[in-house]
Amino acid sequence: MSRPEYLAPPEIFYNEEEARKYTQNSRIMDIQVQMCERAVELLVLPEDSPCYLLDIGCGSGLSGSVLEDQGHFWVGLDISEAMLGVAVEREVEGDLTLSDMGQGCPFRAGTFDGAVSISALQWLCNADKSCHKPVQRLYTFFSTLYACLSRSARAVFQFYPENSDQMELVTAQAMRAGFYGGVVVDYPNSTKAKKYFLVLMTGGSVPLPKALGTDEDSQGISHTAKRERLKQQRGKSIKKGRNWILEKKERRRRQGKEVRQDSKYTGRKRREKF
Repeated sequence: MSRPEYLAPPEIFYNEEEARKYTQNSRIMDIQVQMCERAVELLVLPEDSPCYLLDIGCGSGLSGSVLEDQGHFWVGLDISEAMLGVAVEREVEGDLTLSDMGQGCPFRAGTFDGAVSISALQWLCNADKSCHKPVQRLYTFFSTLYACLSRSARAVFQFYPENSDQMELVTAQAMRAGFYGGVVVDYPNSTKAKKYFLVLMTGGSVPLPKALGTDEDSQGISHTAKRERLKQQRGKSIKKGRNWILEKKERRRRQGKEVRQDSKYTGRKRREKF
């Protein structure tokens, strides 16, 4: 199967039909959620403190929903108008920006406490127009991203490098822009579970986080089980439960949005229909 970035530019590939198909695919949604949760984990954000995050290549807001579920505020950036249209229909809580990441991040210096990106970075390695030069576009992107992050922030990119040369191209331009860090490969010995995360830091020579699936202990406990255990330890509401729904509704009220009144039926599991 051909890589999507070789079929058409992202703003054309992700048309209205593809955007809806992407957002309605339960398998894609589950994978997107898992990868974003892992990316947030690699950001090492302060606990119990909401942060202001940038979601690069936010698409229809699947990863943004993960950020808001964890109590953070976010801004999404994407080049596909159709994808952003689906995000608006889904009533995501983040602010949305139609923009080409290869032309830079159009935000003020020091705006964000961190940034995440799921399945978007590899698109910058492809020249969709005669004027596109991947090296220049990558450097423009990373240098402007570096500027709009606070000096204690991290940026984590889940991406699909085609080969080692492409991975070297990406990391070299990130380091040239001022970042520290490198690539963390989760489950490196698995063909299906293997995931690449580019972890970038704005300052200090801090060791890279440990990858998942590199020893017997991490292989014996699934990543999903670890996430649920950590959430329970931190006292966070189980997703889709009554407390989670009430917390989300309260956030929407604070933002001035219209929300249905709470009742004894809020969050109650409905009977199966025959």
